Amino acid sequence: MPYTLRVLQAARFKGRPTEPDLAAAAGLTDAALASVLEPLLVAEELQRVGGRVKITVTGRARLDELLAAERDTVDRALLRQRYLGFGAVNEDFKRLVTDWQLIDGTRPNDHSDAEYDARIVARLGELHERFAPLLAEFVELAPRLAQYPDRFAGALAKIRAGDPAWLARPLVDSYHTVWFELHEELIGLGGGSRVREEAAGRAE
Repeated sequence: MPYTLRVLQAARFKGRPTEPDLAAAAGLTDAALASVLEPLLVAEELQRVGGRVKITVTGRARLDELLAAERDTVDRALLRQRYLGFGAVNEDFKRLVTDWQLIDGTRPNDHSDAEYDARIVARLGELHERFAPLLAEFVELAPRLAQYPDRFAGALAKIRAGDPAWLARPLVDSYHTVWFELHEELIGLGGGSRVREEAAGRAE
């Protein structure tokens, strides 16, 4: 059941992922994904479209049921307390992404200034280390989120290896993409909505 929820949620987030991308987002091996994927296809909760997979209306209804059941198992008071801590780190991350995209808040960063980029990457490394204990606490509250530490670490490793796309590029598992998806998970676990988060100025 946890893998079913992971796969349906990853399919919802990714839109029309390839199977390898779906496995990576769900934190599963290809073999583990295959064991979950086939029953979901038979149940018409997922659908193959060319070489990709998408969630269906039936799958979204099943996902909503599974997420509601998961929420009932989470300590809401503890989640709210830890979410306050996330809010502070989230503000730091939003500033970091803005600085990555805009130099001095006005000039688009074309990544020709290696020293400037290196300073931002160093800040990301510090934020990553600072956030790790809180992330572990979220995983303790909701074990289904266990794939997130590896996803963040994978994106950071690619950034440090010299590929700037993995910090904030959309449509790949960049650090920002993984952050956005984790934030969605936390909002959902608390029974909230992104609309309310945006109104409160807490969304990315």
